[in-house]
Parts: sequence; structure tokens; C-alpha cells
Amino acid sequence: MSKFLKGSAPTDSEVILGILNNSEIVLERLYVAYFPMVLQLIINNNGSADDAKDIYQEAIIVLYNKIKSGNFELSSKLKTFIYSVCRRLWLKRLNQMSRFDGDIRDFQDYLPVEDEVDKQTDRDLQFTKMEGALALLGEPCKTIIEDFYMHDRSMQEICERFGYTNADNAKTQKYKCLQRLKKLFFQHS
Repeated sequence: MSKFLKGSAPTDSEVILGILNNSEIVLERLYVAYFPMVLQLIINNNGSADDAKDIYQEAIIVLYNKIKSGNFELSSKLKTFIYSVCRRLWLKRLNQMSRFDGDIRDFQDYLPVEDEVDKQTDRDLQFTKMEGALALLGEPCKTIIEDFYMHDRSMQEICERFGYTNADNAKTQKYKCLQRLKKLFFQHS
């Protein structure tokens, strides 16, 4: 491990900018800096080191998605935010496993982030449903939708790839595909 990773925790702004710029180094520094805090929380509350790794990974995904969405406003220290998300995720897991005795032993302040975790869970469910609808969509619609929305290809590129006479025809086909996708999505809700 490099000296850089063993150094101090990244600042909150370094983490946010690092995530926005897809910096793996910042994510590694974030892991080194705050994982011990999460490990202690989970171990002290009927969990294992593997549980702590899972919960920490889920919390970093919540943080990552919030920052990437562009509407992330940090109203506390990042460390407190991460701790709060981990705490909420662990409480939820304990409740699911029926091992929660009603009181979690904290060693630090936390923020109520239940809404954020619930929103992320709902968003994950919606993405799973969308993947299922996309799988049922068939070709060429599936590829057209993926090219446009996931791979940021222009209508002109899609037109050329699929042999449409012009970009307007490709756009019309994309619209029809979206309507089919929408129908499939809501049929499987």
C-alpha cells in the first residue's frame, strides 16, 4: 500500500471531487479512513467483519450515487454521514435477521438517514424492474435504448448503426421503443 493511502483521511471536498472525477485513489483512502469506525459499530452490535464490509460497501454506494446524482448537500461531516448510513443499514439488516434487541450501542453522533437509505432501496428496485423490462423488450429496441441512454450515442450514430434513412426516423423508432419499454415496465410492477 502506498504512503499516500496510509496518510490522513481525505477531506470532505476531496472525496466529493474524487467521486465526481471517478478517482479510485480517493475511494481507497475513504475506505482506509472510515472502515475501522464501521467495523467497531458492527462488531459491537452482533455483527462480523464480513457484515461490516458489506454494510460499508452499501454505504459507499449510497454516497457515490448521491454525489453522482448532482443533488448531494452535505449538512454534516462526511464521516458522520457515512456512519449514519451504516448505522441505518445495519439496523435494517438486524431487524430482517430478528437479532435486534432494540438498542444499538453507539460511540459517535449520527444523522437520521432512513429516508436516504429507503430512497436508495426504492431506486435499486426500480433499476432491477427496468433491467427486466429491457430484457423483455427485444431487438433492435433494447440496443437503441441502451445506445442512446447508457452509451450517450447520438441519433445520427444510431441512424447509421441501424440503417435508418435519417436521424428523424431513428428518433421515431426510439420513441416507439420507449413506449413499449414503458408498457413492459408497468406490466411487471
